[in-house]
Amino acid sequence: VVQRGHNRQVVFAAAEDYQRYLRDLRELKDAFGVKVYAYCLMTNHVHLLLAPGDSVAGLGQLMKALAARATRHRNRLEGRSGTLWESRYKSSVVQSDAYLLACCRYIELNPVRARMVADAADYPWSSYRARVGDMSDGNWLDADPCFVALGNTAMEQRHRYEAFIRQAIPTDEIRLIRDALQRGQLTGTNRFVDEVERIVG
Repeated sequence: VVQRGHNRQVVFAAAEDYQRYLRDLRELKDAFGVKVYAYCLMTNHVHLLLAPGDSVAGLGQLMKALAARATRHRNRLEGRSGTLWESRYKSSVVQSDAYLLACCRYIELNPVRARMVADAADYPWSSYRARVGDMSDGNWLDADPCFVALGNTAMEQRHRYEAFIRQAIPTDEIRLIRDALQRGQLTGTNRFVDEVERIVG
């Protein structure tokens, strides 16, 4: 999921804005039964990798509640009214086995691609530190099945993911993820796309 500030305006102006959004995300993910596999908060947009629970509607409800809270906060701070976000968020269904880790890497390397930091670990507003750091210290990030499959121990999983992050990302992988998001299409292999299209008509 990608949600952008209206007219690409700044959404997160201070550390408190980022912290508030993450607190809300942590609270609302449980309220709506949504898992959070990865996130990255940039100054004017948000990247989230989410998995809906039993009710697929929970994902839309989560995004609506997050957007409303952030808008109320920003409007209160600036003494203004109106929308903070650009229309509806953009989303793409991801083929888990082939692209889940690739999407995590795409999201967590966003600040590196934007030349805001040299290393993903240097950016405080993404899930990367939580993923490769100590997972026991109240970490609320959900462990996606592909990350868990990287190793038999938490340390092995973290080391393998760090190595995965440091690999050169194929250009066509970045293009596939970007294009799928922009067009609201599926992120996966041609076979996956064909199977889903056949199922949903």
